[in-house]
Amino acid sequence: MVNVRNVEIMDTTLRDGEQTSGMSFSATEKLAISKLLIEELNIDRIEIASARVSQGEFEAVKNITNWAKNNNYLEKIEILTFLDNNISLEWMNKTGAKVQNLLTKGSLNHLEYQIKKSPTEYFKLVSKCIKNANNIGITTNVYLEDWSNGMRNSIDYVYDFLNVLTKLPVKRILLPDTLGILSPKETFKYISSIVKKYPNTHFDFHAHNDYDLSVSNVIEALNAGCNGLHLTVNGMGERAGNAPMASVAAVIKDFIPDVKINLKEKSLYKVSKLVSAFTGFRIPANKPIVGDNVFTQTAGVHADGDNKNNLYFNDLLPERFGRKRKYALGKLSGKANIKKNLQDFGLTLNDENLKKVTNRIIELGDKKEKVTAEDLPYIISDVINSQGFVNKVKIESYILNHVKGENPSAKVDIKINGKKYTEIATGDGQFDAFINAIKKIYIENELKLPKLIDYSVTIPPGSNSDALCETFITWKTKEKEFITRGLDSDQTVSAIKSTEKMLNIICN
Repeated sequence: MVNVRNVEIMDTTLRDGEQTSGMSFSATEKLAISKLLIEELNIDRIEIASARVSQGEFEAVKNITNWAKNNNYLEKIEILTFLDNNISLEWMNKTGAKVQNLLTKGSLNHLEYQIKKSPTEYFKLVSKCIKNANNIGITTNVYLEDWSNGMRNSIDYVYDFLNVLTKLPVKRILLPDTLGILSPKETFKYISSIVKKYPNTHFDFHAHNDYDLSVSNVIEALNAGCNGLHLTVNGMGERAGNAPMASVAAVIKDFIPDVKINLKEKSLYKVSKLVSAFTGFRIPANKPIVGDNVFTQTAGVHADGDNKNNLYFNDLLPERFGRKRKYALGKLSGKANIKKNLQDFGLTLNDENLKKVTNRIIELGDKKEKVTAEDLPYIISDVINSQGFVNKVKIESYILNHVKGENPSAKVDIKINGKKYTEIATGDGQFDAFINAIKKIYIENELKLPKLIDYSVTIPPGSNSDALCETFITWKTKEKEFITRGLDSDQTVSAIKSTEKMLNIICN
């Protein structure tokens, strides 16, 4: 008989996943995703933010902790904190969060070159912070940043640090492969040696995917006896990303019989799609479990085999993940009740947002024959992302003209802080002509526009020529890069709506 042990899942999509290049969640999106992770996926813990980042982050955390407290989830909410003379702890206290993931140095190299303190001095600082947190009722988990390099190059330092931490009021010690350097063999070797030395301490493993080994390393971490895993929806994260939640969940169920997790496998796909819609982080079509094509048969022989004793099936049945097997020539489903589709996606909207979604669908219905279930994440994302948005800049009207053999032109009427401006311009295309008209108005008013550095358009998979278009535009100022999005059945109009959001962001 196999002895089964429970392993915690900590989702860090809203913190480490937000370090995906060009990615940033709004406060409303963070709350919506937090609810999905805990109530729909049944995730044990979620890391939602870094302390002290911004006022917007503060409000986002406060909204989540208020909701979590009212629903007895507060101990599931975690915040990344720093050794900063209690500034992070004070920030946390004001938000109502109760669990800190304290970032410390897990390699001597990081300690010597970043902190420039001796291990003894540093351990005292860490100990003081942990005791201060304990005194004000904050639970502490400790990250050992660059731990994998520490085990390779300064193992004595790592064990000296662990000897200190295991004597302090620390609930969990978090072991990150910060730079994604580990092989599966190393992962097993390092974690098994630590687990054997400290059998009464809870250790989490945090994998990065730089060598595309994150899932393999997770398997070896579990075989070595780790007690928790850090994952992200769709593998989001810095550089090549983090260990992807869907793949890890499937691997645990099918290949590691002595490990049990609380995650609800059947909700993985709907949460994956909603997070993708909220973020604009596109899922590769061939991504295991959640990609659009992974349960689609194309070859006729495969379809025939499926009808003859399921000859082309494996254990990854789509129904496990709330999906259906598709065939390349099949049609998408037609119209469905709005509320029913929202329930199918595992998302609850308040009456105001439900009304906005309904009105948006009616508006789009005037432009396209039908709105499908595949359109809904786009519509929901557009409505939620627009909440609380102050329109100081409003594009009142535009006329776009494109005659064969002539340069496209655009006439634009725009209001900036209540004052109306009109301009005409030409360009290489209709959207270029529109942008050139906007540029004229802004130059005349001595206002600066960011540089457009990337432009992409997506439509729901399997759609026809009347599909909704979601346009993502990346803009760059001297200070930062940011992404805006627009939604419409007309591609150019979708880009114009995305531009209007940009104009309001730089104005606010």
